[in-house]
Amino acid sequence: MSEDIDRRVYEEARFIVSTGATVRACAAQFGVSKTTIHKDMRQRLRRQSPGLAAEVGDVLDRNLRERHIRGGEATRRKYSAQRT
Repeated sequence: MSEDIDRRVYEEARFIVSTGATVRACAAQFGVSKTTIHKDMRQRLRRQSPGLAAEVGDVLDRNLRERHIRGGEATRRKYSAQRT
């Protein structure tokens, strides 16, 4: 792997762990696709830093479990804004 990719993977991982960001938010922050973030976090980071990969995995798993709550909240805000 090139140094640029290694650096990007590490920066993405630190961003996710420090902010609890979703894959979509991380992709927007770094200007890459969600698929790239998934590959970086689930494959590349595991080879680069297994401990950090476990931390990121915990955040991503938590985001997955909470996804239905965020989706419902967004829908509520959308229709609430349309009423006013």
